[in-house]
Amino acid sequence: MTRVKRGNVARKRRKKVLKLAKGFRGAHSNLFRIAKQQVVKSLRYAYVGRKRKKRDFRRLWIVRLNAVAREYGLNYSQLISKLKQSKIGLNRKMLSQLSILDEGAFSKIIDSIK
Repeated sequence: MTRVKRGNVARKRRKKVLKLAKGFRGAHSNLFRIAKQQVVKSLRYAYVGRKRKKRDFRRLWIVRLNAVAREYGLNYSQLISKLKQSKIGLNRKMLSQLSILDEGAFSKIIDSIK
């Protein structure tokens, strides 16, 4: 069997991993073996983080809506329930944005569901 040197292929593979590891601290950005492990771990964290971001933002919108709803004498669950009963199809993100940026429109929504 002939000898295969893998010069270009191996270098490209290592450069790709080290490029992904750029900005890591210490040996995690310089040494290939350690960088490879750290890149795998960081890609896993990135995947989980993309899923977690959706949860975190929904929680933030709910907290904001609860705070604003209490100013109008409701709590969050009552607000959502009355919105569904009156067939107002705004999601939590849009309601949260309205409560921050356009309080007049939000108060009209609250008046229409009361």
